[in-house]
Amino acid sequence: MSLDPYGDERLVGLYDEDNGAGEDHDFYLQLADELTAKKVVDFGCGTGLLTRAFAVPGRVVIGVDPSATMLGYARRQPGAEAVTWVDGDASAVEGAGDAELVVSSGNTMMHISTEDFPWVLGALAAALRPGGVLSFESRNPAARAWEQWGAEATYGERDTPAGHLREWMEVTEVDNGRVVFDAHNVFEDGVDTVLTTALYFRTADEIRAGLESAGFGEIEVHAGWRQQPLADDSRLLVFRATKTA
Repeated sequence: MSLDPYGDERLVGLYDEDNGAGEDHDFYLQLADELTAKKVVDFGCGTGLLTRAFAVPGRVVIGVDPSATMLGYARRQPGAEAVTWVDGDASAVEGAGDAELVVSSGNTMMHISTEDFPWVLGALAAALRPGGVLSFESRNPAARAWEQWGAEATYGERDTPAGHLREWMEVTEVDNGRVVFDAHNVFEDGVDTVLTTALYFRTADEIRAGLESAGFGEIEVHAGWRQQPLADDSRLLVFRATKTA
């Protein structure tokens, strides 16, 4: 797999259209306001749509992402100058211990492998002051979302600013919570740009245990952005955890 799966500028340009602001952004923005956060770190910031929304007067905002292509796009957007953009993975997150909030939206935390998950949580904890909050989302493995990611179910065509696009997904591997899939993208030039992604599906108990080991307490998990109660087959897991020391 490429270190920068979003290396195709045409696909990066479509990312915000496909992943626009919604209840998830509202949740994270309201959380920053609730905490009166003076410093927010957006880990896995991508194109920076949410990151730039955090940037209000008197607040320091840092966006971290391993995709140089996405960060390049983010830096060209209105309001980008109010954000400090950092190219890298969790090892690039400054362990200053002075942030009130670290967020990680979308599938970011699911990109983290089983081996890396403990130290990534530790790195995010190091960015927070005692009492600071880490919040992120993950998909519940019990909902088995990947079973709906076949070519027939996901095939579509649309006209985009970059030309006509045909797209579909194919799952290539499912093993102990690790799901690998190919996202096919064919523009009018006929080239099939394939983005291969591995996502790690973790149970709420597995994530809770990881957070506790990284020094977090007061761990809350809900099934959605409006604090819906968790059920066995809930699709979404939304976490909020407080750094204890």
